[in-house]
Amino acid sequence: MRTLLSLLLLTIAAVPAAAGYKSGEEVLTAMHKKYEKKWYATLTFEQATTNYKPDGTSTTSVWYEALAAPGKLRIDFTPLDKHEGVIFAENKRYSFRDGKLAGSRDFVHPLLVLGFDVYKQPVATTAALLRGHGIDLSLVHEETWQNKTAVVVGANRGDLTSPQFWIDKKDLLFVRLIEPGGKDKKNIQETQFNDYRKVKGGGWVSAEVKFFIDGKIATTEAYTNIRTGMTLSPLLWDPEKFTTVDRNYWR
Repeated sequence: MRTLLSLLLLTIAAVPAAAGYKSGEEVLTAMHKKYEKKWYATLTFEQATTNYKPDGTSTTSVWYEALAAPGKLRIDFTPLDKHEGVIFAENKRYSFRDGKLAGSRDFVHPLLVLGFDVYKQPVATTAALLRGHGIDLSLVHEETWQNKTAVVVGANRGDLTSPQFWIDKKDLLFVRLIEPGGKDKKNIQETQFNDYRKVKGGGWVSAEVKFFIDGKIATTEAYTNIRTGMTLSPLLWDPEKFTTVDRNYWR
């Protein structure tokens, strides 16, 4: 009897613990509740963007970025006198080249939604945007990620191809996104938010972001001069004011 009981206890211990969440909505609710009164509304930083080529070489450029949560991000590429960059606002993406609008299209930026907006907008809004991105919020399980426990939403255990996001269970911070990519959706794209740093007021910023395509590193982003909580002009995210607005937000 003791041997049977011991085997039963060992079997129970070997079974992964339940995620504690029954749905993705519950995960998003926990994230929102933990930080809604602490998370910053504005953020600026300088970004070193390194793109890796198939031959192993790489190029690095500097970008300046301004964020207003929920839903607004501006990127200014250097050299600044070329007036090139991108605006994400109102679920649209505007691209600028040589000071002129080069194109615009509907676009929900999942990294904005999961890394920032989730803490500053209604849970129902976040859930709807993620469903629209193809993430099944009914699927939840736990995994080990970077020696910590992560809650995975959008996939069953062992599935690393379906659209899914990973959240650090303890701090309720977004750490990983996996989704099909490319024109034919046959590539697997992965984004990691690493090196989280606590900022004034209680929120966090991931100072290192990594992008992979089919398991190979494609791009890295390193953030410096991170500042939060400042007043930023709403004109920064107005496509018609891209070249005329004061862009000294990073100073």
